[in-house]
Amino acid sequence: MRKNEPIDILRSTFGYKDFRFEQKQIIERILSKQDTLVLMPTGGGKSLCYQIPALLLDGLTIVVSPLISLMKDQVDALRLNGISAAYLNSSMDPGEQSQVIQALKNDEIKLLYLAPERLVGADQRFLSFLQKRNISLLAVDEAHCISQWGHDFRPEYGMLAEVRQQLNVPTVALTATADQLTRDDILVRLRLKDPKVYVSSFNRANIHYQVAPKRGSYSKLLDFLTTRRDESGIIYVLSRASTEELAQKLNEDGHQAVPYHAKLDAATKERHQEMFLRDEVKIVVATIAFGMGINKSNVRYVVHMDVPKNMEGYYQETGRAGRDGLPSNALLFYSYADVMKLQSFVEVEGNQQQSEIMLRKLQEMATFGELRTCRRKYILNYFGEDASDECGSCDVCQTDYQKFDGTTIAQKALSAVARLDERFGITYVIDFLRGSQSEKIWDQHKQLKTYGAGADLSKKDWRRYLDDLLHLDYLRKDDGKFPVLKLTEKSWPVLRGEEKVMLVESISEREEDAQKDVVPLEEELMSRLKTQRLQL
Repeated sequence: MRKNEPIDILRSTFGYKDFRFEQKQIIERILSKQDTLVLMPTGGGKSLCYQIPALLLDGLTIVVSPLISLMKDQVDALRLNGISAAYLNSSMDPGEQSQVIQALKNDEIKLLYLAPERLVGADQRFLSFLQKRNISLLAVDEAHCISQWGHDFRPEYGMLAEVRQQLNVPTVALTATADQLTRDDILVRLRLKDPKVYVSSFNRANIHYQVAPKRGSYSKLLDFLTTRRDESGIIYVLSRASTEELAQKLNEDGHQAVPYHAKLDAATKERHQEMFLRDEVKIVVATIAFGMGINKSNVRYVVHMDVPKNMEGYYQETGRAGRDGLPSNALLFYSYADVMKLQSFVEVEGNQQQSEIMLRKLQEMATFGELRTCRRKYILNYFGEDASDECGSCDVCQTDYQKFDGTTIAQKALSAVARLDERFGITYVIDFLRGSQSEKIWDQHKQLKTYGAGADLSKKDWRRYLDDLLHLDYLRKDDGKFPVLKLTEKSWPVLRGEEKVMLVESISEREEDAQKDVVPLEEELMSRLKTQRLQL
């Protein structure tokens, strides 16, 4: 038996009574020095999965972390628990860095936090220095940054496989947000040896998901905050200027709010963060620069004033609410106009493939904003978790939408997918149903019976109905790089006329400037990318 058991460290050092999710099994595997991939929701306790083994194993644990603020938060928390932890990053002066190096030479540090750039830079002297130390474990936090399919791809993360091999130590990769494609890519790019993948449930049952039209959002925000004056919350906006403008307006209207963004000086950012953590102010208005590693359990709500760029970021940010398990709210102000504006922001200059990935993720975010079926189910399915039942607690489930017999619409859609041999994506299927004369529609497909059978509906309506059929499990998307529509077991009774399909009336609360029959996002973006390819 080990001198200390994981449960002893959990209780005596970290003050928790019991393990959550699959923490115990993950820790045992890491202690047996086997490579591991951990997917655990925000607030689920990922850090403990490598921090506890670090205290039980001989030697040093190296933690790769993407943000200076995240490193600092983690190290400060560990030191408060009496653990010898340190970080090395560009915010430190030479004297501070020398102190850490000396402590490493004296084997006085158990956990060392580093940015990937420190390990993969042209100057390999630091890596050579580490190779002479007694290293027991390499932990790669925010591991989705490794994958080009992830929402925060960083090339330096992709070079960590070489570092891992040079250090020749067991590795654990951890993330809160990765779809199946990203998970597979992490395993390949990090070259983990016989890894075991642990996926905890992504269901945050205590969070109420709500989407509201963006028109008049500030007035709606004030109404939302009326009954929440004594509660802590985070309000996310896209631009730095918006953080300061919105914080000022909220203060003028009697709320305690501070801004937080990357361009604030370090002292101001630290002061505002500490004020929030100590409940000296109730609201932080922030860009995505705020939140990672913030250990505040009583955040009661997260509001997005603007549409996030992808579901991964949205899920991670909303997960900062209700970490204590108590009822909490996630409110998104949605506008299709916002989605269109984000097009240029998500494209990656000089990287067509990455641009296509980011644009597809933006389309998934647009779909979420316009759902007429369960939002929680959509989130869980997005991350590959089976959720066949509606939650009954999100805004959609609690709204009595007008429904109609959509069996004929469903039969046309399912027949189109079947006649196209389940080989095409949603945009192609819509164009096929509407009888598009575009050259991208194959000539042989124009001879099929279902071609043009849905010409009476707009592209927007077909998109909504196909999304509904996906969420109702009458269709599914495969897990490939370019998802295509597939039939399910539920498809066949509908095609045979044995089952009715009830769909939601096509009612939209979009802003007037988005009411026009705009070209669907996915089609417009892919067209732009095709043009770029021709110009190269």
